[in-house]
Amino acid sequence: MTAAGGVSCRVAEGRADLDACFAVRKEVFVAEQGVPEDLEYDAYDQGAVHVLAVSREDGAPLGTGRLLTGEAAAAKNGGDATVGALGRLAVLRSARGLGAGAALVRAIEDAARERGLAAVDLHAQTQALGFYERLGYEAYGPEFPDAGIPHRAMRKALR
Repeated sequence: MTAAGGVSCRVAEGRADLDACFAVRKEVFVAEQGVPEDLEYDAYDQGAVHVLAVSREDGAPLGTGRLLTGEAAAAKNGGDATVGALGRLAVLRSARGLGAGAALVRAIEDAARERGLAAVDLHAQTQALGFYERLGYEAYGPEFPDAGIPHRAMRKALR
C-alpha cells in the first residue's frame, strides 16, 4: 500500500475494488472526457493489475490506474515484455491536487518492480506530459491520437 497525504493506494482485490476502479474510469474518461465506453473498457482489463486510490479519511474511491505485463504490455510498447504498460490513470475531479495521481503512479511502479519489470511505458495525454515528466518519465516518438485525444509515448526506467 502506498500513501500520500490523505490518499492511500492498493492493488485492487475483489469485485468491490474493481467496480470502484471502473466507476472512476467511467466518470473521468467517459463522462468528463467523452471517450466512448466501448473504447474505455478493453480485453486488457481482464489480466491487468488494477490499482485503486482511496481517501484515508473515509475510504471513498479517488482514482485508479492499471499495469499491463507480459504479452499485453509488449503489445502496447513495441514488443518488450520486460517493460510494463501503465494506463487508464484517472483521478476524480474532486480529488485532483491531493496527490492521488502521483501516489497511483508510484504504486503502479512498485507493482511493476515486484513483477521484475525493468521499465514502465505509458501513453500520456499531451496535457499531462508535465505531470509525468515531474515523476521521471521521458517522452519519445511523435504525437498520436487515442480516442480522439492527442497523446505521446513516455518511459521510465525502474531502479
